[in-house]
Amino acid sequence: MKGTVGELGEFGLIRELTSRLTSTPAVRIGPGDDAAVVTAPDRRVVASTDILLEGRHFRRDWSTAYDVGRKAAAQNLADIAAMGAVPTAILLGLVVPAELPATWPTELMDGLRDECQVAGAAVVGGDVVRGDTITVAITALGDLRNQEPVTRAGAQPGDVVAVTGWLGWSAAGHAVLTRGFRSPRAFVEAHRRPEPPYHAGPAAAGLGATAMTDVSDGLVADLGHIAEASKVRIDLRSAGIDIPSQMSDIGTAVGVDPMQWVLNGGEDHAIVATFPPDVKLPARWKVIGEVLHPSALPQVTVDGAPWVKAGWDHFGDNGDAESHR
Repeated sequence: MKGTVGELGEFGLIRELTSRLTSTPAVRIGPGDDAAVVTAPDRRVVASTDILLEGRHFRRDWSTAYDVGRKAAAQNLADIAAMGAVPTAILLGLVVPAELPATWPTELMDGLRDECQVAGAAVVGGDVVRGDTITVAITALGDLRNQEPVTRAGAQPGDVVAVTGWLGWSAAGHAVLTRGFRSPRAFVEAHRRPEPPYHAGPAAAGLGATAMTDVSDGLVADLGHIAEASKVRIDLRSAGIDIPSQMSDIGTAVGVDPMQWVLNGGEDHAIVATFPPDVKLPARWKVIGEVLHPSALPQVTVDGAPWVKAGWDHFGDNGDAESHR
């Protein structure tokens, strides 16, 4: 597509974006009306929202518009799965400069659509606005399918802590990109396009998970939310956490202990949950720790000792540069 967003105009852009979309049986009314209508057989709707800002959450010299679309959808749909729900739909709020090539938002929409298809959801509507900085705001919806939501507040002493999905890959990819390289490709792609294990969330709920979250801000930081909400201590066993040899090689090359990426790195959107100790977990789940009575304040420890290096915080010291939140 030739030209800019400004030349295409608001309604021309909307037509181009919506023409690229697919639907699902859950969508009764999609884009084109005042609002979308999505079925909610459970009569409860799980909802989450998130924002990606150019320069803070993505860089156009690192990621294509398609990459950004996949990433934006993934990080929101993962939140739905982490509640034990099945993703059904997303809504897009898009701010773009008038001089932006029109191909950028259309490729973004392709990425959103394709990631939704992976999760079994659909883009059902949104809004576009002119602005100085590209901003992608997503609202995701999901259906519990008669399961109870799995919150952060249910972990009990004696539970095991288990994870499924990648840990530290996005952070390692970010380190590679920061130094001007584009390989190892698997880690760079993990940063550009996370691959959350969507189906693991509802499956974990069916297995009796007592608490659950996705790893968006770092394993220790996100488990810290569970520890605080559940008023427990969570102890991780570093020996139980696998570090791929290529990640170790990257760490050696850039002078970083890869365990820092595994424990602090976000944006992989792995699913981590606590389960009663007698639950037989499928092979995709890796037990990496246990839930204990709090010795003082609720906290996360690693091999029995406090882990002092924090994960991602938008308003902390690490919030001033482009992130892998």
